[in-house]
Amino acid sequence: MRQLMTFTVFVLITSFYSFSQERTNDLQQLVGEWKLDMSPQDNTDSNFAMMRIDKITSKSVEGTFYREGVKMREGRVNTQLDVIYVALISGDNSGDYNTTFYYKNGKLYGSTHAIKKDFLAVWTAEKIK
Repeated sequence: MRQLMTFTVFVLITSFYSFSQERTNDLQQLVGEWKLDMSPQDNTDSNFAMMRIDKITSKSVEGTFYREGVKMREGRVNTQLDVIYVALISGDNSGDYNTTFYYKNGKLYGSTHAIKKDFLAVWTAEKIK
């Protein structure tokens, strides 16, 4: 009986460690450059933006969003429901942009809300580097 309990505890610990490692590896898949299709419903246009993720941890994300030099601020990560969700703030001379996205099957699915410009953009992104 004692051997069975010891084995069960060992299996639980190694399973938890494997799950933690897998989630960390999944997060690192987001590091790199992403091309955002800003109007995914229209296959004929070329309305796109760029995002670069330099660093991501289980709680935060750093990089640039929209244009080179526009730094992400307050980047947060959540991995509930075994899905990677990210929220961040960026901006330009016209004001702040609130952006959220999630990662699924190698793509990002997101939205960006520009309060002062009065728009909500829905976008998808593919990793290019």
